[in-house]
Amino acid sequence: MQNQQLNNNQSQSSGLQNINRGGHELLDMHEALSSTIGLLDQFVIYRSLAKDNELLTILNRQYNFIQSHYNLTVECFISGNKPSHDTTMYAMPETAIQVTYGLTPSQPKKPVQSVSEIKDEQISGFMLGALKTNASLLTMIAAEVNNPAVRRVVAAQIENYTEMAYEVFLYQNKHKYYQVALLDNSDAQQMLHAYAPATAQPQIPIQ
Repeated sequence: MQNQQLNNNQSQSSGLQNINRGGHELLDMHEALSSTIGLLDQFVIYRSLAKDNELLTILNRQYNFIQSHYNLTVECFISGNKPSHDTTMYAMPETAIQVTYGLTPSQPKKPVQSVSEIKDEQISGFMLGALKTNASLLTMIAAEVNNPAVRRVVAAQIENYTEMAYEVFLYQNKHKYYQVALLDNSDAQQMLHAYAPATAQPQIPIQ
């Protein structure tokens, strides 16, 4: 009886080692994949509500990119090995990169009271918040993943999420949904020159 129990324990231990994944990693990856599914599902809802063709184009481009990397992550997560193809970089149109600085008068923002009040401004704001959330989540999870292949796939997506979030910010900024306040010139110059590069090697005490 004792020999049988010992063999069972050894078999279970061997099986866990073959998985080459820790329990904490498995839980974290479930959170990452569930969050990505939630993001994709939200984008499906936003598609039905968005009116502006430019915003719809961004939605579709980002949805397809996120879905392709979700599938890649699932493949790598299940196998624990390098996926069938490498992750790619998200590329927004270069013509979109233009920031407008300064504030113009606008109506105070307040919560909507019905679905009919949800416009492109709210939808793009929802998108921006969701993309930032996933970028933060994947950053924390990538530092906790033990499997090297899975860790690299997760880590590679962080920059993509920040790029997609920036694309949505640019859309919001263009339409004055997200305005960028400026400091006066003297304050800005003081902030810009508040730091200087290190110029010498530190003196490390000899033990």
